[in-house]
Amino acid sequence: MSRRNDNLGYKVALGGLLVAMMLILGYVETLLQGLVPTGIPGIKLGISNGVLLFALYLMDVQSALILMVLKVGLSGLLFGNPMTMLFAFCGGALSLAGMIPLSRVKGMHVITVSMVGAVLHNVGQIIAAAFVMSEVSPSILLRYLAVLMAVALVTGAATGVLAREIINRLRHVVDRRMGR
Repeated sequence: MSRRNDNLGYKVALGGLLVAMMLILGYVETLLQGLVPTGIPGIKLGISNGVLLFALYLMDVQSALILMVLKVGLSGLLFGNPMTMLFAFCGGALSLAGMIPLSRVKGMHVITVSMVGAVLHNVGQIIAAAFVMSEVSPSILLRYLAVLMAVALVTGAATGVLAREIINRLRHVVDRRMGR
């Protein structure tokens, strides 16, 4: 088997593992929401975003995009509905749109990238809500967004710290397997 095919097989296997991890982490987050109700719908830790950060830093942009789409689609089918899929996709797409260029800036810290991704995820969801829930006043959505953004900065930082540690510990393994 050629080195290229070997790398492709490794990349596909790693991608499958990462999708499974994202689904499990998303499910655990849902369980935690039930145990620790915040009284504010939509607040999550966003720990599966750490997996996307891993993909951005150790794989490539295409892999991160595929992972996000698979996670949204499979999570929606397993645990949600079309509306949750719409909100998750809008949030995930905007989040990745911000994290991709930032992750390529030399010296930009993964924690900062994670925080921006968390904030943009909420912005994407509120934009979707503005279109879908036209009966809700824009001022209410903006106040809600302010609360979500404040929480996103904290949860994004926590996810970023976790992602940074995992990336640092696994970088040599992934680089070696990918032939870098």
